[in-house]
Amino acid sequence: MAVAQSISCSHCGAPVEFKPGEIIATCKYCGFTTVIETGQAFTFEHSVLLNRYSPEQMEDFIRDWMRSGFMKPNDLAKKSKIIEKTLTYLPFWVVSVEASTQYKGIFERIAPPIVKEGEIKKQYNWLVLARQASDFPTRAYDIPLEGKIPYDFRKIEGFAKLLNSEMERDQALTVAHQQIDAHHRFLLQQDIDRIIEASTTITLKQMVYLHAPAWFIKYEYKNNLYQIIIDGAKGMVLKGDIPNRKF
Repeated sequence: MAVAQSISCSHCGAPVEFKPGEIIATCKYCGFTTVIETGQAFTFEHSVLLNRYSPEQMEDFIRDWMRSGFMKPNDLAKKSKIIEKTLTYLPFWVVSVEASTQYKGIFERIAPPIVKEGEIKKQYNWLVLARQASDFPTRAYDIPLEGKIPYDFRKIEGFAKLLNSEMERDQALTVAHQQIDAHHRFLLQQDIDRIIEASTTITLKQMVYLHAPAWFIKYEYKNNLYQIIIDGAKGMVLKGDIPNRKF
C-alpha cells in the first residue's frame, strides 16, 4: 500500500510511515514508538506478544484444523487450497480495571413482580482493538498477557505486517468503559428483566499498548472463499469459516 505521510523518528531519524487515521506509529527500523500528532515519544508501556509459527508450521496447523471436528466436510483438508497466509501484528490497548455497576430493576419471572437492587463487581484486562474498523473477534480473544515482552522490532518477522494504532489512550479508555457497561447490562439479564437504572464506575489500574500476532488465512473450497483467524501466540482458532457439509 502507498505511504500516505511520514515523520522522522525522534530516536533514529528514519522515516516513520503511517496512513490517514493512525495516531500512534512504530518505527520499523529501531522500534521507537511515536505519537503522530505531536511527534513526541510515546510514554506508555509498549509490549509485544511473539508469534510461534512459521508459514510452513501454519500450513500444517490449518490442515490439522480442517481434519478435526464433525461439522467440517470430510474432504475439506484434501480439496481446499490455501490462497493466503498473512501474519499481522495488531495494536491493542489492554485496559486493566475494576468495574462496578450499581443497578435497580424489576424481576418479572414470578408474580407479583419485585424490585431488585444490587451490584456487579468484576476485574478485567479489557481488550480494545486500536483500529476503527475491523472484523477481528476481540471478545473471543483470551490474550495471553503472561507472554508479553517489551516491544522489540528485531522480534518482528520481515514478512509480517505491523499495524499502527488509530486510537489514543483516552479514547481507548472511553471505549472500554462503554463496552464494559454494555457487558454488565447483559449480565443483569440473569437477575432482572427490566432495568430501572444502572451506573457503571471504572477504576483504572493500568493501560498497556500491545502488539499481538494474528494469522489471517484465506482458503478456497469448491470455488468459494473462506477465512480463518488464528492467534499466533497460542495457536488458537479465533474465527473459522466452515463450508456446509452438504455443499
